[in-house]
Amino acid sequence: MPFDLGATVRLTADCLDPGGTPTTAATAVVTVTLPDGTTATPAVTETSTTGRYQADHITTLAGRHTVRWVWTSPAHAYTDAFDVREAAPPAIISLADGRRHLKKTDTADDDEIRVWIEATTRAVEQFVGPVVVRTVTETVRFTSARAVALTLTPALSLEGVTSRRPGGPAYRVEDLKLDPATGLVETADGGVLYGPLDVTYRVGRTVVGANILAASRIILQHLWRTQQGPGRPQRGVDDYDVSEPLPGLGFAIPNRAVQLLDPDSLGPEVG
Repeated sequence: MPFDLGATVRLTADCLDPGGTPTTAATAVVTVTLPDGTTATPAVTETSTTGRYQADHITTLAGRHTVRWVWTSPAHAYTDAFDVREAAPPAIISLADGRRHLKKTDTADDDEIRVWIEATTRAVEQFVGPVVVRTVTETVRFTSARAVALTLTPALSLEGVTSRRPGGPAYRVEDLKLDPATGLVETADGGVLYGPLDVTYRVGRTVVGANILAASRIILQHLWRTQQGPGRPQRGVDDYDVSEPLPGLGFAIPNRAVQLLDPDSLGPEVG
């Protein structure tokens, strides 16, 4: 499961001799390679279990981390990986809401539920566009135009526009107009924009429709059911049927959720 940014990851690994028996080594080093290519070498200690070593790494960057253990006498090595969430990963429903919908009365499955909520959010937003309000930066590549279209809509507001050309023109947000529904950006005086530009803007919905929230709960339930394996029959199974895969989404969205999301759908080009 992904770790939260700023959390401590306890790394563990076993040193094995050539015959596969856990053994105390003369030296043990673990190297963590961060997403930006830098490395960290946290202190390593052997646990009370012979041959089992551990180290604690405090996370400072979001993304995929690789872990490399190396021992000497005996010579042994082991490679692993872990993921770190961004500081505020988009979540279309809360953990409490997800737990309640899955009829979980304790916190034992919280980490797994959070992963599936994040997956649900990605699926819903691919279908209807951004729902969770957040700030994004997009590079818009063009030479000159009266208006440029941002990729993500609804676009709530412009936060900054910067030219990527050395000595390129500067644009003040106050001098630009944004159409939230289409993502079109143009100058207030009707002038020409010169690119390419880095555009920072806020996306999402300040009010999330009940249909989107209901569809999100159905998708969460669907994803949870598929990874839990076969079990006792459940009422309402038809709500989780999938007639055909959606472009770019496969079987992630069942029929009932598609129907609920349809009023806000991006259309046949979804994915």
